[in-house]
Amino acid sequence: MDRVLIEGLTVETVIGVYDWERTIRQRLELDLELATDIRPAAADDDLTHTLDYAAICEAIAGFAAASRFGLVETFAERLAAHLREAFGISGLRLTVRKPGAVAAARAVGVSIERGAI
Repeated sequence: MDRVLIEGLTVETVIGVYDWERTIRQRLELDLELATDIRPAAADDDLTHTLDYAAICEAIAGFAAASRFGLVETFAERLAAHLREAFGISGLRLTVRKPGAVAAARAVGVSIERGAI
């Protein structure tokens, strides 16, 4: 299985368990590997035969803008389910980082795999 990559995507969302976090938008950084067969698109040089990463990035930004989760884990799980359903993705690997959440670390976060990747 081939993979479409999206690396270093930044979005803003309401995320966090503390009261002060519920009143601000914070930045998340995402890396994705999306399972697909790129051969049909490569054969015809046709975007309609592959995963449109621009459309996927727009969907992720919209999802983040509308979300209000406490945990990064919940954000990751719900986003993965949304992308798989909306774009027919058979499998994905998603890493979500929350920069600055812990003073001694550049970022904290989770990495999940759903489906065959």
